[in-house]
Parts: sequence; structure tokens; C-alpha cells
Amino acid sequence: MLDFSLVTQFFPFLLEASWLTLELTVLSTILGLILGLIAALMKISNSKPLMWLADFYLWVIRGTPVLVQILLMYFALPQFGIQLDAFVASVLALGINAGAYIAEIYRGGILSVPKGQVEAAESLGMTYPTIMRRVVLPQALRVSFPALGNQAISMLKDSSMASVITLPELMMTSQRFAATNYAFFEFYIVAAGLYLLMTTILSFFLNKMERRMSQSER
Repeated sequence: MLDFSLVTQFFPFLLEASWLTLELTVLSTILGLILGLIAALMKISNSKPLMWLADFYLWVIRGTPVLVQILLMYFALPQFGIQLDAFVASVLALGINAGAYIAEIYRGGILSVPKGQVEAAESLGMTYPTIMRRVVLPQALRVSFPALGNQAISMLKDSSMASVITLPELMMTSQRFAATNYAFFEFYIVAAGLYLLMTTILSFFLNKMERRMSQSER
């Protein structure tokens, strides 16, 4: 028989774990946005070594599971004298993973900007960094924003994989209480509800931001 009264006893701990999940998502997304922008700029550069380095990064990260990357970050790096706690290892692994996908999103947005605008900026004497900062990237961001929002939502759900290195985020906390109380359905269904709530709220704010950007473009 189902007994959700067990969940209510531990619900404050689940909320605390949800907050940790949000922190992990935000920091990983920020790192992914930074790495993705760097990789995208490297891919469209005229420097062959930079292009090759960006291609290698995307090839390795997109071709291996994020779960393996988390395990390598937490368990393998200590063999080289680099000891990271579970939270830092999770942020780095998830952020590096997201950066490889965000790079392609950025690149698509950058390439969507008409070349005529770049040529016009060059005729005005703007330098390449100025053109990217004032002409290309603002437009690329507007084009890329829906895909970046989807990536942020995916990041929130992928954060559950940090449970494999015992980070006490929502999934790990739910697993622990479910196993202790033999109430797997109750705890897992509540965990699913909390994930659904967080993704719904995140989607609401992202859609609101997207509408504002569309209005400002007009």
C-alpha cells in the first residue's frame, strides 16, 4: 500500500536537495555558456590550430557519455593529484559537457548574421573584436536563445547524474530515503514532481525572456 506520509516527514530534505540541484544547474550552465562561446569563436576563426582544438573538444565531449565524464572528473583526477569534491566535479563535468553542445548553438547563431552587416562594420573601421561584440554576438544570442533555453532545461535534468558520485542533490537524496524506507514509488514520484516543477518554472521564465527579446528586436 502506498504511504506518502513517509515523504512528508522527509520533504524538507527533498526541498534542500532541490535547491542544491538548482545551484548545480545554474553554475554548470554558466560554465557551459562561457566554454561554448570560446569554442564557437575558435571554430569560426581563421587559425587552423584553434579550429582543430575546438573540433577535438567537441568530438571527445559529444562522443562520450556525460556519466563517464562525471566519473572521470571525480574518481580519475585524484590519480594525478587533483582532488575535487563532488559538487565541484559535477559542475565541471556538466559544464564542460554542455559547452560542447552550446558551441554548436552559438556557431549556428553567428553564421546566421548576414555577412553584409559584418562588411558594413568593417567599412566603418571597426576591429574584429568590436564587430563581434557590438554587431554579431547580440544578434546571434537572439537567434540562439530558444536552443540555449532548451539546453538549460536539459542541464537541470542531467544534474541527476551527479548522484553517481554521491552528491546529495535531489535524485541522490530521493534514492537514499526510498531505500531506507522501502518506499520507492512514493519518493521517486515526488522527486519527479519536483523536477517537473523546476523545469516548468524555468521554462516559464525562459519563454518570458524570449518574448522580451523578440519585442525589443522589433
